[in-house]
Amino acid sequence: MTALPTATPTASDTEDGPFAWYRSLPVPGRRAFVGAFGGYALDAYDFQVLPLSLTAIAAYFHLNKGQSGLLTTVTLVVSAVGGILAGLLIDRIGRTRTLMITVGTYALFTALCGFASNYPMLLTFRALQGLGFGGEWAAGAVLVAEYASARYRGRTVAFVQASWAVGWAAAVVVTTLSLDHLSHGLSWRVVFWTGALPGLTLLYIRRHVVDAPADSNGGSGDSGENSDNGDSGDSATTEPAPRAPFWRIFEGRTGRITLFATLMSTGVQGGYYTIATWLPTYLKTERHLTIVGTGSYLSLLIGGAFLGYLCGGYLTDLIGRRKAIGLFGVLSGAILYSYIHIPTSANHVLLILGFPLGFCFSAIFSGFGAYLAELYPRTIRGTGQSFTYNVGRAVGAFFPTAVGFAAGSGGLGGALVYGTLGYALAVVALVGLPETQGSDLA
Repeated sequence: MTALPTATPTASDTEDGPFAWYRSLPVPGRRAFVGAFGGYALDAYDFQVLPLSLTAIAAYFHLNKGQSGLLTTVTLVVSAVGGILAGLLIDRIGRTRTLMITVGTYALFTALCGFASNYPMLLTFRALQGLGFGGEWAAGAVLVAEYASARYRGRTVAFVQASWAVGWAAAVVVTTLSLDHLSHGLSWRVVFWTGALPGLTLLYIRRHVVDAPADSNGGSGDSGENSDNGDSGDSATTEPAPRAPFWRIFEGRTGRITLFATLMSTGVQGGYYTIATWLPTYLKTERHLTIVGTGSYLSLLIGGAFLGYLCGGYLTDLIGRRKAIGLFGVLSGAILYSYIHIPTSANHVLLILGFPLGFCFSAIFSGFGAYLAELYPRTIRGTGQSFTYNVGRAVGAFFPTAVGFAAGSGGLGGALVYGTLGYALAVVALVGLPETQGSDLA
């Protein structure tokens, strides 16, 4: 496989220490990091309130497991449409503007879910929430990746990815308190109403975040050090890249990359969303844990997830993108398989195993933001990254639905094995992708 061009070392590449990745960012890059971190954390919050409230929602609307799983699936399928549209916007109107549009969209429709009076209305609002949910990650990841130096790009974007665990943890706290203190008919609505809070992130992004200059990708960084004046209106530094047709991502060698990157994304997200959607229900219905008990088990899972995002970022810069994703794909599949085969009499083992499970299925995402950005040139970077990530998310979304229908006849624990098949697909797909560590995004 032909090696991709590497970046020329800059002053920022000589920084050392655990937070050298942050110090190497120019001032506008640090603001972009804060905006992307907040946007993605609240993106996670707005997604996770559904699976965490699923038992109460199913009871309120009298849903079976297939209908419950469809709520997640429709969110993720429509997120592919939102992601593709956002990818086109990223390369046309800029990273920051697209980030604002996506955050506003998912915040609005999450709040509206709390007003749903029947299942079709909830399904519709949740689908529309997917439009914003699908595009936010790609916009934030591209924005930060283009500010980061080649040496630290993996861990810089991984820290943005780690915000997912922060938003997930906040969702667990709010949902646990609501379900424990409010009636089931009101509790899940209150949780969805709090999903409007991400709208506050728009104020910060609007005032402080700008796109990276086209000639300073890869973290040259000097252009922003003296611009700490709060002005986000400098059009000289936010001009979008020249437009390129959408089909460029399917041509020649790029088309091969798009195919295998989509398969990789499908497998990883199919495995992840299987766990994220059904694990809370699995703990309550088949492990017979209380709401508070389920929260305790999830706290270890989320703690492992947060550290996994961070450690995975450092590892992806150390051993390369492909090796890191492959390693955590194998470990995630193996641990999930073990998790669901632990006897019900050994729930304490389940509690302990939650930490490495969360660590591995999150660490695999750490390299995604940098890897997908490095696979494409600037003119189609937003389009390529959004397409592969979100089409993979949409196809992977059928894993939770398959689990829901399979659980109707064979039990939820056995059906969760579909998640291990997702991770196997991701590992196989890496064979068709190049290593991109050290690539110059300019």
